[in-house]
Amino acid sequence: MRAAGRPGPPETGDTPLYRTLARIWGFLWPILAGLALAAVVMLVILWRDAAYAEGLRFKNEWAFFLLLVVPLLSIMDLLVVRWKVARIAFPRVDIVKNLGWKGLGVYLRKVPTVLRAASVVLVVLAIARPQATAIREEAEVVGIDIVMTLDMSFSMKAADIDPTRLDAAKAVIDDFITRRVNDRIGMVVFGREAYTLCPPTLDYNVLRNLVSELELGTVDGRGTAIGNGVGTSINRLRKLDGESKVIVLLTDGSNNQGNISPSQAADFARTLGVRIYTILMGRDENSPVEIDKDLFGRAIFGTQRFPVNPELLRQMSERTGGAFYQATDRAELERSFHAILDTLEKTRISDVGVVYAETFPRFLFPALLLLLLEIALRLTRLRRNP
Repeated sequence: MRAAGRPGPPETGDTPLYRTLARIWGFLWPILAGLALAAVVMLVILWRDAAYAEGLRFKNEWAFFLLLVVPLLSIMDLLVVRWKVARIAFPRVDIVKNLGWKGLGVYLRKVPTVLRAASVVLVVLAIARPQATAIREEAEVVGIDIVMTLDMSFSMKAADIDPTRLDAAKAVIDDFITRRVNDRIGMVVFGREAYTLCPPTLDYNVLRNLVSELELGTVDGRGTAIGNGVGTSINRLRKLDGESKVIVLLTDGSNNQGNISPSQAADFARTLGVRIYTILMGRDENSPVEIDKDLFGRAIFGTQRFPVNPELLRQMSERTGGAFYQATDRAELERSFHAILDTLEKTRISDVGVVYAETFPRFLFPALLLLLLEIALRLTRLRRNP
């Protein structure tokens, strides 16, 4: 039995630690409840539209840092309440404790704070610019990267392929270009040295105009640097992102110039996954060659033998997974190009075109509804006096 007038041991709810933890929990649980409510609203939005959930993205990810505002709002609400609420002194606290039922408003007094926290979270999600897939079209684009590598040595003036080897090559190359669709096509010419006439492009008109203007003498034709020509073509293909890369090599001679051998160039091509299709133009025999013109401007022909090396070209093609062709006349040259057209495999590139639509109203409207509900509760049932 406790002596009169002497204080007894404090009850569990009266300890300093308990009061501190109670204050912390009273501050935290409205924030956690607000986050949970916002999460429920978001899950309902995503559940109602599975396609929307799959394609959802947030454009302004930096906006999520604004979620730090939520605990600040809770702190402000707590300070405002403490400042506004009147305090009535009770001489006997135990009387207040024993009043019994405190009323529903006492238990729901934190609901406005919960609603405000949830609305702020949803507003932040709206500011983050949620976007969903509006149009998703998947098309298959067929295309490969090709470099035409043309011999421009003086032997290309031979007329065993009508009208000359060079003119016949230009004609079939032009036809080849017109038959391609969605291919990037470039052009490298070589004689004693190799030069890029046109990098791989989809502008076929520009490429065809450049090919039509080719003439002997454009490059130094006093030699045939096959290795350099292929090496320059590989360099043009090396940085392209296409999965299928091809070199079409047209030559009428044997390699006799350059600082890169054809076998080295073929090894480079194989390493980079570039296939080489070779076309040998002409025969290993005397061929008619224009040597002069008469007084009336008519061509005077003589004969000249140009050495060829079909075995070298065949090895280059086989080493890189291409094919070798030999054309002794215009018809065979055309058939060789058509065979290449038929055997070129297609690279299928998945071109997914996606158009995103702004969907912030899906988050902003629930935020406004929660905010209006908070205001209504604060002005009516959960109004504090004064």
